[in-house]
Amino acid sequence: MYSRTEHFIDSKMALTPLACVLLLLSMQCYISTLAVMLRTTNGKPWVNEFESIELSCMIESITTSNPRIEWKKIKNGEPSYVYFEKEIAGDLEKRAKIREPATLVILNATRSDTADYRCEVTAPSDQKSFDEILISLVVRVKPVVPRCSVPKSVPVGKPAELHCVEDEGYPKSQYQWFRNKEEIPEDPKTSPKFLNSTYTLNGEMGTLKFSAVRKDDAGAYYCRARNEAGFSECGPQLMEVYDINIAGIILGVVVVVTVLLCITVGIFCAYKRGYFTSQKQTGNNYKPPAKGDGVDYVRTEDEGDFRHKSSFVI
Repeated sequence: MYSRTEHFIDSKMALTPLACVLLLLSMQCYISTLAVMLRTTNGKPWVNEFESIELSCMIESITTSNPRIEWKKIKNGEPSYVYFEKEIAGDLEKRAKIREPATLVILNATRSDTADYRCEVTAPSDQKSFDEILISLVVRVKPVVPRCSVPKSVPVGKPAELHCVEDEGYPKSQYQWFRNKEEIPEDPKTSPKFLNSTYTLNGEMGTLKFSAVRKDDAGAYYCRARNEAGFSECGPQLMEVYDINIAGIILGVVVVVTVLLCITVGIFCAYKRGYFTSQKQTGNNYKPPAKGDGVDYVRTEDEGDFRHKSSFVI
């Protein structure tokens, strides 16, 4: 008798935890059916510029027959409506649509569409009447043709810098340099063709710097700007490398010095011979002034000048 009673009590106590678990599950299911719940298939989508993209907002559970659905675009911390009162609004007007029940489809994405988007659903008849999902969209932009700068000619042993830049691509472009259609590696020791070159390649800034160019560094150079959306290239530009003619420079200096020396000697000799001496007025070459009407002049022997010989005739 006592053993049966104990067995009944143990069985009742064993059933109590199971009943609690079932009760909690049933309560959770009941609450879920009275709450609006959202989910998305991709919280961080990306798309290339001018392509279409879906921002999924799926309603998992809801009891309200006609919930209020809104989409907001959040850029630089400022929210703005892109779907409000069942109409596309803002800068997505005529470029987007809603796919039932709440997915936002952007038909022609542009770089300005890169932002956070928030799907908001309000269900007044549900016990949990509001839910939202945040989606971060990135629109990738293909780089434009980069601006390349290549020196036309550089003497052997001198430094040289090549530059490449473009500002339109998103995410930010990475840069590659090519010589005669062959990619220049970041480390010249990794390629036999560039083993003896002395350069520094910066793929983020687009610079190629030679500390001392060699004859083998001559060629046609061009740059490629690349990101996840694609790439663009500038046209090839020729860089010539020439030897410095030391003998010719010395000969030119000698010729210039010789010419200057000859000119100096010629001027000195001309000065010694009196070609640059000014003639002084003396008594022998002095020309008397013209006589006035009715006046005669007589030169004295002592004074060497003239005086009146007769007075004016009136």
